[in-house]
Amino acid sequence: MLKILGRKTSSNVQKVLWLCSEIGLPYQREDIGGPFGRNREPAYLALNPNGLVPTIDDDGFVLWESHAIMRYLAAKHGAEALWPTDLRARADIDRWMDWGATVIGPAITPMFLQLVRTPKPDQDPKAIEASRQRTADALTLLDRQLADRPYLAGDHLTLADIPSGIQTYRWFQFPVERPDLPNLKAWYERLGQRPAYREHVMNPLV
Repeated sequence: MLKILGRKTSSNVQKVLWLCSEIGLPYQREDIGGPFGRNREPAYLALNPNGLVPTIDDDGFVLWESHAIMRYLAAKHGAEALWPTDLRARADIDRWMDWGATVIGPAITPMFLQLVRTPKPDQDPKAIEASRQRTADALTLLDRQLADRPYLAGDHLTLADIPSGIQTYRWFQFPVERPDLPNLKAWYERLGQRPAYREHVMNPLV
């Protein structure tokens, strides 16, 4: 059985868990990282030299990096609706997956660290505001992409939606000013109707 190493509150672990639930893939998960530690121990570093989560062990095949894991699992289990074999459709999905990691992730992470991981007396309002503005700018672009489609790559959920969908949940939980982005909000509400999203993403931010 597939083994997933990583705590369920990690956004990168949530990507893999969400995908597994969407395609009905059974797995065993082990808490590693964050308050559970063990990610800097030699045994874990032998699997993932970055010391980050998630890492999977698929019958002896070890893989890390959440996007690589999602692509591998989708391809192995024939989840063509989520990651099609058509190269142009796949490239479009890959683009939005990577955009979620390289644009949304770095924009929102300082705000997450300040508002969730930092005691209120020690929070830096300037860092929060800078992160809020960067995230709002990125999500405005997402709102435009969603103006004529229900999901980022078309008319149904794909891997494109997963990275940004997780960060958008966090965005709507933060006590900050948010611009009116109706297409983004409608997309977020559609995601919220999916059992896998509710189970693995809509959790307390810790």
